[in-house]
Amino acid sequence: MREGSCRFGLWHVHVHWSRDLVSLVRFSPLPLEGAVPLPIRRYCAGFSENLRELQSIALSSEYPYSAVYRKVWEIPYGHTKTYGDIARDLGISPRLVGLAMMRNPTPLVIPCHRVVSRTGPGGFTPDPAIKEALLAMERRNTRCLSG
Repeated sequence: MREGSCRFGLWHVHVHWSRDLVSLVRFSPLPLEGAVPLPIRRYCAGFSENLRELQSIALSSEYPYSAVYRKVWEIPYGHTKTYGDIARDLGISPRLVGLAMMRNPTPLVIPCHRVVSRTGPGGFTPDPAIKEALLAMERRNTRCLSG
């Protein structure tokens, strides 16, 4: 297992991984020595990188909330869905979707920042401002690609 971090704004993105399987992603104010998979480094540097080439431990059918994570993993770069959208697709409660997002072991790979509330961005650990920055970056890049 390898670990390391890269920057996203004022935050360090800590990644624990082996080959294309990511087991943990966390945001921290402190760096972690070591390498990070190139797609995550490029994404955090602001490129419209497709992280779908990476796998998450949360996609395994044995993992709690894996059906929710698989549905969220399908949300394309630059797009969002609401907690209610995901819940309706799976026949579950929006609160359960929110709980799964809060416990997501691999944000960015499972793009929980793309799941928003009906009335705003919704929460994000450790700071909702990170979610807003991720969504803003993806919106900018999507406009640049289509315009």
